[in-house]
Order: sequence, then C-alpha cells, then structure tokens
Amino acid sequence: MTLRIEIDDIAKHFGAIKAVDGVSFSVSKGEVLGFLGPNGAGKSTTMKMITGFLTPTRGTVRVCGHDVLQDPISVKANLGYLPEGAPAYADMTPDGFLKFIAEIRGLSGAAKRRAIDESADRARITTVMHQPIETLSKGYKRRVGLAQSILHNPPVLILDEPTDGLDPNQKHEVRTLINEMADDKAIIISTHILEEVHALCTRNVVIANGKVKFDGTPLELEAKSRYFNAVCVNVANIEQSQFEAFLTSLSYVSQVEKLDNNAGFRVYPKSGQQVTAQLSENIRENGWEIDALYAEHGRLDEVFRSITLPASEAKN
Repeated sequence: MTLRIEIDDIAKHFGAIKAVDGVSFSVSKGEVLGFLGPNGAGKSTTMKMITGFLTPTRGTVRVCGHDVLQDPISVKANLGYLPEGAPAYADMTPDGFLKFIAEIRGLSGAAKRRAIDESADRARITTVMHQPIETLSKGYKRRVGLAQSILHNPPVLILDEPTDGLDPNQKHEVRTLINEMADDKAIIISTHILEEVHALCTRNVVIANGKVKFDGTPLELEAKSRYFNAVCVNVANIEQSQFEAFLTSLSYVSQVEKLDNNAGFRVYPKSGQQVTAQLSENIRENGWEIDALYAEHGRLDEVFRSITLPASEAKN
C-alpha cells in the first residue's frame, strides 16, 4: 500500500499545556483510520496540524510526500478536510458555498459544475442547494461540510466527527459514502462513537492526554476487553453449584462468574482463546442438555475506559 500520511513525533504545546505530546502514526491508501479519544485528548489539535491549520511545536507531517511546513500548498491540494463544527458562511447557499470552494481549488467551467453536482449528490444535499446555510439543520450543515471536503476528489480525507448531529439514516448514508471512497483514499476519521470502529475503520489509533495509547485493528482493540471470547452458558436439570464446580475445574477456564436471574454462568477463557466448541463438547460428555451457549464480543466501551483513564477510574 502507498503511504499517504506520515506523522512523526508531532507535538503541540500551548504554554505549559501539552495538547499533543509526541504522536506518531501513518496511513496508507485504502485505510480508514479511526482516531479515537476522550474530549480534550488532542484529536482535533492533531488533525489541525496534519492539515496545516496549526504549526507543530515539533515533529514532521507529510501528506502524499509533501511536508506540511515546507510545502503547505501541495499538502492542502492533496487533502479534503471536514473540521470540527463544519464551519461555513451562514448567508451563502450550499450551491454558492461549493462554487466558492471550487474556485479556490482552481476548478472552472464544466469541471467546476460537474464537481459541485457530484459532491452534492454524494453528500445527499441536492434538495437544499438553494437554501441559506443558516436555515439548515445541524445534520445538513454537516453534510454541506462533507461535500466541500470531497469536492476536488482528494487522495486524502481528514474528517473530524463526520456523523456528528446526523440521524440514524443520515449516519448510514455518510458511512456508506466513506466506505465507497475508502479503496483509493487514505482517510482519518476522528470520532467518539464507538460503533463506528466496526462500521467504518480498518485500523484504530486511541489517544489520551496527547499521547498514542493504542494502534491496531478493530479486532485487536476488541480483544483487549476482559469479555473477549467469554462464553455465557446454562444447562438444564443440574444443581448450579455442581455446574459451577465443573466449569471451574476446566483447564482452559480462568474465571467463572454467575449471571443474574439464574441464567447460568459467564466463563472467561485463559488468554482470551476461543473455547465455545470445546466447552460444548465437554458439557455434552457429561450428558447434560445445553439451554444456552454463546460467545461474547469484546466491549469497546470497557476497553476505551481502560486505555484512556487511570486504572482507579477505569474500574468505576
């Protein structure tokens, strides 16, 4: 894959405040990187440094091989940016705003009109193109911002909370659009919506207190949960204490936890291994009838807390 975004040890200090403090990662063509972190973690500051809106205190950023400090015009030409809040001129219409952006991007004539029409159609704003932007809902304003970011079909997209303020149908449309564009672009999405980890992202970087705390695939992130591959199981016609003792005795089980309402037990495997089939076989060897048996996925909210909070707070 072709490297399109390269970030090496960037930092941004505001006096004594270290908003970003030594962040490094890269994004290749075909990757959708979910940039996760709590409010104030440094996500938006990092994205502003990538796009050239803020000058790093230290470190380097390259977009499609161009250094953001040495060649900022080429960097901006190669990326589309949806900033936090999707700012736009309130008295303009989406059509007028996109014409303005197209001219800034150097488009004219038929190419300008085609770019405007295509981006408006992809962002699903064709029905409001001639309304003042100040009269639009938050969701439509967000989509106008998305349309300007993809207007010139850039190889790199930087999207800060792209689904913020959208209803479920609009979120689905935006996610579909991002997935459609993913093959030939490098995309960074800042989000606090954990469901987007699986809906959109091929990789995730988690940041807290200005530092990278995790960099890996959605599955690797999910696997950090204590619930990853845990098995919930219940059997019929057996004393619960006897069944619990049996589960505890299994060599591949690290912990057994009783579920509420006598619904059976949650079995935690050692090292997060998959044990569903083996557990089912061991239960049937005893002649017991299984009422319920299913493996759990990791819980991303628990993982997020464990990564971004001090240990004493993450357990609360």
